[in-house]
Amino acid sequence: MKKVIYLLTIIGFTMVSCNPLEDINNEVDAIPTEPNVGEFEYTLTDEDYAAFNLGFGSFDSEQQAKDSIPSLLADLYPLYGQGSSVMVTYNLYIGAAEGVSDFTNADVYEFTNSDYALTGSDAFGFYPNVNATSQIPTVLDAQFSNPTEGQLVLAKYDQYTETPEVGLADLVAYNFAGSMEGWTVEEEFGTDAVWTSQTGYVQGNSYFGGQVANTEWLVSPTIDLSGESDLKFQITQELDYAGDASLLKILVSTDYAGDILTATWNEITLANPATGNMESSEDYDFSAYDGQTINIALKYESTNSDAARWRVESLVLKTLGATGNTNSKGEYFMYTNGAWEAVEGVYYLSSADFDSMGEASGQPGQYDNFSSSVSPNNYLPTFLSINFPYGQEDEELFVIYDYYSSSSGAQIRGNLYTFANGMWNGHESTIETSLQFGFDNGVWVPDNTIRYTISTPEFDYIEANYGSNPDFETAVGSMANYGNFDRRSNNPAYWSNDMLLTVFADLLDNVIDPNAEEEQKYVMIFDIYDGSSGVEELALIKINGVWDFQ
Repeated sequence: MKKVIYLLTIIGFTMVSCNPLEDINNEVDAIPTEPNVGEFEYTLTDEDYAAFNLGFGSFDSEQQAKDSIPSLLADLYPLYGQGSSVMVTYNLYIGAAEGVSDFTNADVYEFTNSDYALTGSDAFGFYPNVNATSQIPTVLDAQFSNPTEGQLVLAKYDQYTETPEVGLADLVAYNFAGSMEGWTVEEEFGTDAVWTSQTGYVQGNSYFGGQVANTEWLVSPTIDLSGESDLKFQITQELDYAGDASLLKILVSTDYAGDILTATWNEITLANPATGNMESSEDYDFSAYDGQTINIALKYESTNSDAARWRVESLVLKTLGATGNTNSKGEYFMYTNGAWEAVEGVYYLSSADFDSMGEASGQPGQYDNFSSSVSPNNYLPTFLSINFPYGQEDEELFVIYDYYSSSSGAQIRGNLYTFANGMWNGHESTIETSLQFGFDNGVWVPDNTIRYTISTPEFDYIEANYGSNPDFETAVGSMANYGNFDRRSNNPAYWSNDMLLTVFADLLDNVIDPNAEEEQKYVMIFDIYDGSSGVEELALIKINGVWDFQ
C-alpha cells in the first residue's frame, strides 16, 4: 500500500517535471515495504455486539470473545501489520442475579376475550375501575386444569385507561413488532429466508444482493371464530420496490390442515392496498367467515426481475364491542397450597411504562420493548426513581420486561434492583475486561504479550545482583553510570543478547512477574547506546518454566 501511495505522488510530480522513467522506478524500489506497526486501545460498542449477533451486549465467555473480535480488528486496522497490537475492552457475562430466571422462564398466559367475559366483563379488557389482580386467579383456574405446586405464570392482560365505548373492537390481534406471533413460514419455491422478524414488523423480501425468484408463505395459527359475527379485517402494511403488486397476496382458508398446496385459499382484495408508507387498510368486510375456523396467509412471490419488500406491522379481526385505549400489563402468580396467589417483589413493565420513557424513534415506547440499541440500563434507574421513590434501604425489586434481540427475536428479560443510598441499583450481570490481540502472519490473534519498559528500579536490581559478577561487571558499571545498555560489540561494556536474556529472565522471575503462566510473553523495552542513544525491544516467552527468546 505504501508503494502505491508513493507511486501516485511520484507520477503526479513527473507531470510537471522531466525526470526519466527509470528514476521513478529507482525511487519506488527504494521505498520500504514493511507494514505499519501500531499499538491501539479499543472498546466495543453496542453496534459491535449487534454485528456479532449478541443481543445482550456481552460475550458469554472469554473464548467467544477471542473467536469473534479478530474479524472486527481486520476491518478497523486494515493498514497495520506484523508486530501491531490492540488492547480490546469488552463486556463479559458473569450471570444474572439469583431468581431472575424464575420469572423470565415462567409460563406466559395472554388473556382472550372469553377470559374477560368469564370475569364478568363485556369488553376486551378489564375496565379502569376493576382490580385485575383479584380477577386473574379465576381465569388461571379455568385455563390450568392441573397446576403444580410452585408453578409460576405471567398473566398478560389489557386494562382500559378510560371507560370504553361501543364500536368496532379487536377480537384477534397480531402485533408483529419483534415477533412472528406464532405464524409459521411455509416454503413453496426457493430456499432463501424471505419472511423474517424485524424490530417493528415482519418482512417479506427476496433481494439478496440481487432480485431472486422465491415463493414463501407466512401462515397464521388456527383462528376459531365460533359465535362471532359481523367481522371486519384490517392490516397495517407497507410495500416497496414492487413491479407487480399482484404477486403479493392476503389469503384465507377454512380447510388448511398443514399443507398450503392442498388447501383452498380465497384472496382478500382491499380497497386501500399497500403503498410505500406504513398505513392501515380500511375495515374490510370479513363476515363471510363469521363463526368459522380459519387460517390467514401472507403469500410472497418474486421473480429474478421483481422482488418487492413487504412489511406488515399488524393484522386484526374486529367485531362490535367495547373499544377504547388500553394499557397492556402483566402480573406474576404462583400456585401455592391449591390456589393462585400474586407474587410480591416483582414488577412487569406495561406498555404505558414503556411509553413514559419516550415514544419517539429509538426510545422504549416506540415498540414497547428494550433492545440492544435501547438498553434498559439507560432508562430503568430513572424510571424506578420516579415510580418507586420511597424504597427502604436494601429493599429488592425484580423488574421484568419485554426485549427484542436481533438474533433471537422477542424475549422476556429482567434484572434485580436494590435500593441503597437513595437510589435503585441494578445487579451487574457483566464485568468489563480486556484482551490483547496481536497481528501475526496476516491475521489478528489473541496475544498475552505484555510490554514492559526497563527503568530505575530494574537498573538498581541488576546493579545489586550482577555488579560483582566478573562476566557482567564492566557492562553493569556502564549501565549504572549512563542509564542504558551499551550495544557496541567492540566495546568492553557491551551487552550481548545472551547477557540481556540472563538479566531480563531474572527480573521476570523474581521482580516483574514471579507467577507468570506458561507461554506468557513479554516485550522488554530498554534504552541503549550504539554510538548514539536509542531504544531496543527484546521479545521473550516462558516455555517449560524458562524464559527464552520468542
